[in-house]
Amino acid sequence: MNNYHINTKCIQSGYSPKNGEPRVLPIVQSTTYKYDSSVEMGKLFDLETSGFFYTRLANPTVDAVEQKIADLEGGVGAVMTSSGQAASLMAITNICHAGDHVISSSAIYGGTFNLFNKTLRELGIEFTFVQPTATDKELENAFQENTKCVFIETLSNPALVVTDIELFANIAHKHNVPLIVDNTFPTPVNCRPFKFGADIIIHSTSKYLDGHAVSLGGVVVDSGNFNWTNGKFPMFTEPDESYHGIIYSEKFGKAAYITKCRTHLMRDLGAMASPQNAFLLNLGIETLFLRMERHCSNALAVAKYLENNEQIAWINYPGLESSPYYSLAQKYMPNGTCGVISFGIKGGREAATKFMDSLKLASIVTHVADSRTCLLHPASTTHRQMTDEQLSECGVSADLIRMSVGIEYIDDIIADIEQALEKVKNL
Repeated sequence: MNNYHINTKCIQSGYSPKNGEPRVLPIVQSTTYKYDSSVEMGKLFDLETSGFFYTRLANPTVDAVEQKIADLEGGVGAVMTSSGQAASLMAITNICHAGDHVISSSAIYGGTFNLFNKTLRELGIEFTFVQPTATDKELENAFQENTKCVFIETLSNPALVVTDIELFANIAHKHNVPLIVDNTFPTPVNCRPFKFGADIIIHSTSKYLDGHAVSLGGVVVDSGNFNWTNGKFPMFTEPDESYHGIIYSEKFGKAAYITKCRTHLMRDLGAMASPQNAFLLNLGIETLFLRMERHCSNALAVAKYLENNEQIAWINYPGLESSPYYSLAQKYMPNGTCGVISFGIKGGREAATKFMDSLKLASIVTHVADSRTCLLHPASTTHRQMTDEQLSECGVSADLIRMSVGIEYIDDIIADIEQALEKVKNL
């Protein structure tokens, strides 16, 4: 599939039926797989051969979708998880243990922030949060002797900050640690972080990859480019006694990280994606490139409308030339960013609440990035656990409204916004 355009890969990658097999990826709804001898089964458990022996580790339906996503991102392999949160957890804990340190952008999804700042801290992993707009000097100052990785979002949720991937990658590599990038909002259709130096990519596949708000999931993708034998990551260069002393870097080479992620962490944590959800995700990915075009064009039209509306206090969308992130967006996402915009309405929280309650086509939901236009007030929902200072650091103001512009007819979307704004004029 290497020679095909990414649009073709969305449809064709991952599954190639043989003569007489189903043309559409089938759902293999089985937890177990039969073998003719105990020797064959033993080789699977010893990682001496590849195959399926228990769906917590691998399943044919899930495997096909993992291969597709790895191909879309340009990686050597991928592991699907039960949620995007599980993908974040596994990406970090695959290389970080108690006593280790992580540098993370402060402009990240609220759930990810809580995972890092609460749960992983309680497990003994320390975090330093830096601004996504940090300079190289500021990044340098954040490193410690025990720093094991750097984490960023390509396009932050919900602040929509475009992070300078190359800058973060270069500094991370200078300190011999990998850069982990959450590429959920742009998707591989609009941004390929591995091309700019990222080492590991994660997604909440529940968003644009699925696109229909029906399939919860996440994925970890390995570039295969990072040198895990540089002395800082003994988990890849020393024997794993739980697999009879196997050494991942020697046995699996470029796929050492993703193999350990599956055979160690997925084995022990069990956060596997279900075959049914993988099947639905695959259907969503087949139209990803079409939907992203419409999401981006609709969002840009809505952003321009709001930018010129006197009732709007401020508007942030990286596709606008007035955005402080426009130049970075053109560098990393020249074909479009995503369908999410953020803005504030004059009149504060009362006006924002009235506006949201007055919408008819758009829905107030705890979700983002599916085919239907929806919106949310993050400060009182997804980010409500944060302090005012933490909200400020991650770019979430009290009046911020996050609107996920869907793929409906654009005139209908704007008409809905217009009638809702009309109802808050006199507040």
